Amino acid sequence: MGLIMVTGASDGLGRALAGTLAAQGHRLVVHGRDETRLAEVAAATGARTIRADLSSLADVRQLAARVHAEYDRLDVLVNNAGVGFGPAGEPRQLSADGHELRLAVNYLAPYLLSRLLLPLLRRAAPARIVNVASIGQHDVDLDDLMLDRGYDRFVAYRRAKLALIADTFGLAEDLAGSGVTVNALHPATLMPTTMVRDAGMDRVEPLETGLRATLRLVVDPDLAGTTGRYFDRDQEARAREQAYDPGFRARLRSVTQRLVGV
Repeated sequence: MGLIMVTGASDGLGRALAGTLAAQGHRLVVHGRDETRLAEVAAATGARTIRADLSSLADVRQLAARVHAEYDRLDVLVNNAGVGFGPAGEPRQLSADGHELRLAVNYLAPYLLSRLLLPLLRRAAPARIVNVASIGQHDVDLDDLMLDRGYDRFVAYRRAKLALIADTFGLAEDLAGSGVTVNALHPATLMPTTMVRDAGMDRVEPLETGLRATLRLVVDPDLAGTTGRYFDRDQEARAREQAYDPGFRARLRSVTQRLVGV
């Protein structure tokens, strides 16, 4: 079976996904921040684990370098790691690079990691990139990308997810004909995860709903040629209109390249 990398696999949806993929016989590389939890995932799945803090672009580069050093191909990259809404009253936070934290982890990190691992994905083609996004989306103000003005934790999260979806569409166009597909999804609403509990919110849907939807994009042979799409659970859906605007996507790409250097 193929090699699959899952970020944010030490807890929640990522951990459940790793367990299911391992049971299906896939080889896994899993990422997380917590060494103890990663060790538990490794013991349960046999996965190769790599610890990294995706709020640091240097850590993202080191993570990619370690994957390149140990593997010559990658069949699927699941960009699942993320920072949620956070607790009520939490002030605006910055990443190690001085970027607004939710933008850094939920958008800049998967943007950079995907591009750094593209050589391995191209080598394994047909291969897939799956971006775990959200139905919660908010238009991005490129003139205030870091939310210096009027910070709101919900807006920060939703803008980062919109940016990730927009980049999904753009990257899919770039990779047309390469055999590497790129899709994004909203797995489920407010699953019982640490992210949701930390935000003080009640769960709405079971983890299994999100697991099934994400697993489908990772392994379903019927989706082998599907690319540049956004899914709401297991149904193709329409994202917020800004994500489809070529002008916005071009400006977003230009700003992002300056921030991450790729």
